[in-house]
Amino acid sequence: MRQAGCRQPQARAAGSAEFGISGAGAAFTLAILPIASQNIGMSPCVQKIIVLTGSDSPRIQAGWVDLRRRLLDVPNLEIVGVFSASDAIPAHLQADLVVVLGGDGSILRGSRQLGLRNTPLLGVNLGKLGFLADLSPDEFMTGLPLLQRGDYSIASHLMFQCRCRAVDGSEQTFTGLNELLITSGGTLRMLDISLRIDSEYVTTFSCDGLLISTPVGSTAHNLSAGGPILRQDLDVFAITPICPHTLSVRPLVDAASRTYHVSVNNAPDGAIAVIDGQITVPMQGRDQITMSRSDQTLLLARLPDHSYYSTLHRKLGWQGQLEYRR
Repeated sequence: MRQAGCRQPQARAAGSAEFGISGAGAAFTLAILPIASQNIGMSPCVQKIIVLTGSDSPRIQAGWVDLRRRLLDVPNLEIVGVFSASDAIPAHLQADLVVVLGGDGSILRGSRQLGLRNTPLLGVNLGKLGFLADLSPDEFMTGLPLLQRGDYSIASHLMFQCRCRAVDGSEQTFTGLNELLITSGGTLRMLDISLRIDSEYVTTFSCDGLLISTPVGSTAHNLSAGGPILRQDLDVFAITPICPHTLSVRPLVDAASRTYHVSVNNAPDGAIAVIDGQITVPMQGRDQITMSRSDQTLLLARLPDHSYYSTLHRKLGWQGQLEYRR
């Protein structure tokens, strides 16, 4: 049963913007709505939560002990389960919100751990940077009454499926949130990486590696490799070669509705595919990797006044202008 006054979810397009234009005795509002992810404008009140502790590191465990003590004092809130990164979450377990403790790596693991569960996730930063898990424990506790009232938004973010087919015919399938990386690993050799999108041959990159990133992953390895920053509600993938041999080769962006086929023509010993920096798959010549959007999405809960661009400023020091002395 929901508390009195709790609002039920209704979908609206994520990242919508309204522009008011007034004239003599007339006014109208133009709403620009992107096609991509969906934002849940009216969110369910949070009464039951699942907690993912991410890892067994002493820092996170100590943080959880302190946070648990504070949560037990909150009225009308029930912790229905606590799970580490290696635990399976029972399918029958119902919750309004999944709270992930740790850093962005914990968010990546948590997104796969949730599978197809349609439960929003909120990160509490007990790690280092915390770009996705951007709330401190104190900020989370301050915002908890808003969550309990349903005064927050839920954004749906693109995830991908990666099918790795070896030359012997064996296959493995993985789900990721940030990126697929093809690299020569410890051999430090240049690779010739062939890319097809749907049935169309695009090019063969001579490079140290290749990244195919989601918008969420665009501010991770992709950004360090010189790729574009993508707003998180876009429905696209960024393709970024790492140290390409040809200077004219630049990152490109294409639709997430398409299918991406990657192979390494001269794969040396040690060549690997890496999903989200956490899953590694050895590669040999003529192995094929197919990447496409996943049926699974990441639902992230956001407190009011959350701003993607202010997070870029705060967490990454991103700005368009130098701060000159006055």
